[in-house]
Amino acid sequence: MDFKRQISLKRPINTVFYDHKKEKNSKLKELNQLSDIFENYDTFIIDLWGVVHNGMALNQRAIKAIEQLNNNSKKIVFLSNAPRPSSKVIDFLLKMNMDRKYLSNVMTSGEAAMHAINKNQFGKTFYHLGPPRDTSVFEKVKDSKTDLESCDFILCTGLFDEHDNDLRYYKKFLKKYISKKLVCTNPDLTVHRGNIEEFCAGSVAKVFEELGGEVIYFGKPHKEVYKMCFNFGEKVLAIGDNLRTDIKGANNLNIDCLFISDGVHRDEYNDPSELVALLKKYNVKANFFQKELKW
Repeated sequence: MDFKRQISLKRPINTVFYDHKKEKNSKLKELNQLSDIFENYDTFIIDLWGVVHNGMALNQRAIKAIEQLNNNSKKIVFLSNAPRPSSKVIDFLLKMNMDRKYLSNVMTSGEAAMHAINKNQFGKTFYHLGPPRDTSVFEKVKDSKTDLESCDFILCTGLFDEHDNDLRYYKKFLKKYISKKLVCTNPDLTVHRGNIEEFCAGSVAKVFEELGGEVIYFGKPHKEVYKMCFNFGEKVLAIGDNLRTDIKGANNLNIDCLFISDGVHRDEYNDPSELVALLKKYNVKANFFQKELKW
């Protein structure tokens, strides 16, 4: 995806910071219908995996909500921590039969990382730590790929296919190389593919930090990726299922958020009455929650 196209997501208007603190009720509310509140917002920043799809199929209730937002001329931006360029994620969504008309504004952590890597921001040569399916993120600089011993930095897009369930492997694998920087293109720790939980690049990055290494993250919850999505004068609602990334990112920018509870944290509570404690555990706040996104 063309980087300038992503920048064009911003509307060329004079903006002021929209202070939700004046309006925000810190009490978590169950939201029966997104239609009850959508008129209060200009822009909807929506996570993909865990909200719109589960890695295998689209969530039809979420698609219905997206359709209604689109019909009401709301700005929709899909912001994903996928470690691949935005164009690859769009292709993935189209294969799941998502309508292309909803996909004009897609930004991924991989897209943001790719631009920095192409500019040699962390050095020229890198070692790719991750599965072969993620090579598109460094396609333009693939000739700079080298071995772990001689690289300028480590580019982590995920786990090796042959070691995708054993984080101890990475502790041994990386312990001699903590003097190098590790660039993480997906801060998520885990996702659910269907009902199966899988580790993400963020889990390897966490191991690297615990060893004493320095990690540079691209994606949610870090503020930089949001700059490509909206102006600070817009009234924004962030929607996501990950408290560490989606909800924490919304808190970092002081924007309202809707927590989707039947996502990555589904096994951490038994009853909705426990959600307040769950959010407190992750030191985040949300305005609303739904089990799944629905209109």
